[in-house]
Amino acid sequence: MQVFTVVCLFAFTVFAPAVSWATSPRSPDLGSAVSGTIKIGGAFSLTGGGAALDLEAADGARLALTEINRAGKTLGKTMELVIRDSQSRPDLAEQIARQLVEKDRVVAILGYSDTDSALAVGPVIRKHRIPFITVGATSPKLPEQVGEMMFLACFGDNVQAAAGAEFAFKHLGGGACLLWDKGMDYTRLLAGYFKRRFIELGGSVVIEEPFDDETSDLSVQIQQLKSLPRSPDFFYIAAMPYNAGMVIRQLREAGFSAPVLGGDGFDTPQIVEIAGPAAERVFFTTHALVDPTRGKEEMKRFITAFMAEYGREPRNSFAALGYDAMRLVVDAVRRAGSTEPSSLKHALEETREFSGLTGTITLSTKSHIPQKSVTILEIKDGKFRWVEDLVPQSVPSP
Repeated sequence: MQVFTVVCLFAFTVFAPAVSWATSPRSPDLGSAVSGTIKIGGAFSLTGGGAALDLEAADGARLALTEINRAGKTLGKTMELVIRDSQSRPDLAEQIARQLVEKDRVVAILGYSDTDSALAVGPVIRKHRIPFITVGATSPKLPEQVGEMMFLACFGDNVQAAAGAEFAFKHLGGGACLLWDKGMDYTRLLAGYFKRRFIELGGSVVIEEPFDDETSDLSVQIQQLKSLPRSPDFFYIAAMPYNAGMVIRQLREAGFSAPVLGGDGFDTPQIVEIAGPAAERVFFTTHALVDPTRGKEEMKRFITAFMAEYGREPRNSFAALGYDAMRLVVDAVRRAGSTEPSSLKHALEETREFSGLTGTITLSTKSHIPQKSVTILEIKDGKFRWVEDLVPQSVPSP
């Protein structure tokens, strides 16, 4: 069924050609809204290492738009999602953002589940002042780094790291081993926020070991772990979807059986596919439980609609984040009564108690990041199981 999904998405994808488009700012009275459609840009990593999250997010966004158009027109027009693939390459992200704005004439852009790609679109967002809503790039620094047109549909890494630290201190023990991918902004920030909150609680990080983003051999780090006088109570691993399973498998093969805790980069079936039985006693923080048999009724309805549209269940919570992000954009368009970028920005900042699958979203001029609860899941018998929803008592500053 995965092949069907990829083919279905690529049928709607416009690949980024290796050319540069004109960079003159677009006049706000031009663009897709003067035609019979309102175009929203979709910037995603549909291929490469980020595809495990972004394919799901793109499918969720397309489903939301299908339902919105089925219910009626928006400002008298049909909504259209124009998707472009940056191939999990941040160096292509800026290029496809330019194409979405200058060639496709979109009025807003949503997408990306990784911070590096979201950062890469910054120059385009700043120059053209086009709202960008990141689906799952969780760095709380993004609005400051990119500028006032950047919004998050997800919580920040400082929130999920704090929730993970509080869960671990209460349930897993007071001595942590910290492993992190040193090649990505997401993993570096996640590890740092976790360490700050865990130590604040009274825990200790007994050893810290970074690893290279593309490594497949952790023998050096494992030797350092074996040199410890005693094993840590648990491992906190800040990893990407494509290397989380590899890290866990090698730890288990080396004889380490302590629990593992990670962030939302673990929220992919790849972790079980790669780690196999070694994925037992693994916990992670994420955005929602995507399960057809339990959880909120809204989530159950979403899963049913997703299955009807794509012939399979969503694989992780990033499908729900894509769905929420698209609905959030359209809600802003309707409340603004306009597709003019500054009007959309203002409407997004006036979002109050927007009910999403992944939580309630409130935004303001002071914060472009929603404050949500964090879902803790456990991998048990190869399945993701709900443990608890947690609002951290204290959150490190960005």
